Amino acid sequence: MLAEPKTRQSRRTLPLTPQLVDALRRHRQAQRKARIYAGSEWHDSGLVFTTVTGRPIDPRDHSLHWTAFLEGAGVRPARLHDARHTAATLLLVQGVDQRVVMDMLGWTSPTMTSRYQHVVPELVEEANRRMSELLWGDT
Repeated sequence: MLAEPKTRQSRRTLPLTPQLVDALRRHRQAQRKARIYAGSEWHDSGLVFTTVTGRPIDPRDHSLHWTAFLEGAGVRPARLHDARHTAATLLLVQGVDQRVVMDMLGWTSPTMTSRYQHVVPELVEEANRRMSELLWGDT
């Protein structure tokens, strides 16, 4: 079942990296082949990610595919929603401004950013390095 986004901020345009554009183009080609193969069984839902017959993917199936994807990548089991925490944290590690993170993830409150971003050891090490440099100079 499709539903309207929860907030006005949820409907937004994001720039895509060239690698993601290439991946989406390859996906579109595969979907065109699936459409030909499905023939009269094809349901044109207008969605980017569908079943092999073009219908919306059942949310329970999303979880199964996500779990299999993580397992194949050698990553510990996690919910699909946890990917938002990972994305927010990776943006923090990269030093992306909090306002940009909020806009990318569709948040209107800085509280959401702090709820989703997690301090990782690399950030603590970098803070220690900077403090040491400040106090004792180049070490």
